[in-house]
Amino acid sequence: MTRKFFGTDGIRGRTNAGVMTAETAMRVGQAAGNYFVRGKHRHRVVIGKDTRLSGYMMESALVAGFTSVGMDVIMTGPLPTPAIALLTREMRADLGVMISASHNLFADNGIKLFGPDGFKLSDEAEAEIEALLDVEPTLATAENIGRARRIDDARGRYIHAVKNSVGNDVRFDSLKVVVDCAHGAAYQVAPSAIWELGAEVITLGVNPNGTNINDGVGSTSIEALQAKVVAEGAHIGIALDGDADRLIVVDEKGRKVDGDQIMALIASRMHEKGSLKGGGVVATVMSNLGLERFLQGQGLTLERTKVGDRYVLERMKEGGFNVGGEQSGHMIMLDHTTTGDGTVAAMRVLASLVRSGKPASEILHLFDPVPQLLKNVRYDGGAPLENVTVQQVIAEAEAELEGKGRLVIRPSGTEPVIRVMAEGDDASQVEAVVDRVCDAVRTAA
Repeated sequence: MTRKFFGTDGIRGRTNAGVMTAETAMRVGQAAGNYFVRGKHRHRVVIGKDTRLSGYMMESALVAGFTSVGMDVIMTGPLPTPAIALLTREMRADLGVMISASHNLFADNGIKLFGPDGFKLSDEAEAEIEALLDVEPTLATAENIGRARRIDDARGRYIHAVKNSVGNDVRFDSLKVVVDCAHGAAYQVAPSAIWELGAEVITLGVNPNGTNINDGVGSTSIEALQAKVVAEGAHIGIALDGDADRLIVVDEKGRKVDGDQIMALIASRMHEKGSLKGGGVVATVMSNLGLERFLQGQGLTLERTKVGDRYVLERMKEGGFNVGGEQSGHMIMLDHTTTGDGTVAAMRVLASLVRSGKPASEILHLFDPVPQLLKNVRYDGGAPLENVTVQQVIAEAEAELEGKGRLVIRPSGTEPVIRVMAEGDDASQVEAVVDRVCDAVRTAA
């Protein structure tokens, strides 16, 4: 089934253009509401958002949609995506909704849906809801229209859960931490949680104005954080994205630490304590070969999925893993969360820093990444990956890298782009392979 609305992570697009309009949001509320109204109890949905200007509009439209089909609505205001997943489960809600376009700039927005268990909806459930968007909704009778209310203690509930993700004996009194919240959803809760455990907290990106989310700050723009860590003599820097489901770290020298290195630290520490489940870690095809080799040296495995934290999560649940993530910074720790949670992952990194007594530059660079190169090729139409010549070039490239590296080729799920990634021990070979494949795709496109 071709999807018009849902992509790899809910619905996302430019606000007031295409699918991301108030009208669409109201229809999504009605369709999702009709899908989840089952049984005779009062049905409830939790709605959170990040700090985008359009969040107010989308929130109001969703409230109208859900209440019109008889669902009561609880609004939390700005909160991280994982907080909405948590509250959905804790409040026995039928559904959770996060209004966010994650790491995108303010002009975009999106809608993510969580089931009553706090997990993102399956592809099948999203497809059924999308089908309902083309059907006239079943509206509630006048006396059964839903009610809407805001709750005031949502931030406190989430901060409490975040602190509980580390041991009761852990304190951060010795740490000076720079926390960059991308002017996004975690601008209050992340600095508060870290400060409450004793750290000296220096903040960046905590003054949202509706249009500055992810603008020059956050996990996709860490230059300001790198400079601040060095200037302040901080022990570590923490960078979240707009909805705080991903984490990138900066060590005391100002060097970037990506999700692969964070997974290496968390997994190895948990393995030492005997708390790592599944015998390894789940990541995507984009994670560096260096991570795989490091884990193998620890007697652990790296299981790969296609790109998207939802696919990582699916494999984690299937295989009984409790640690997974993406190179881009999504960290899923199933003992504590049901989705990626940058703040929880940051707490684990800070706890390891305290317990080790070593600098971040030592504990957060556990392996040397092999040279990795990613290039995008835009095409106007057709299916360039089905071209015989392209397939032959890809086969030759894979044979050349066999035993020395990897080649990953995938079409983008959101735009007409083919992503070509290769990695291996020889940087010049990697670059040559990527260029050959890109040239073949470009010629066929």
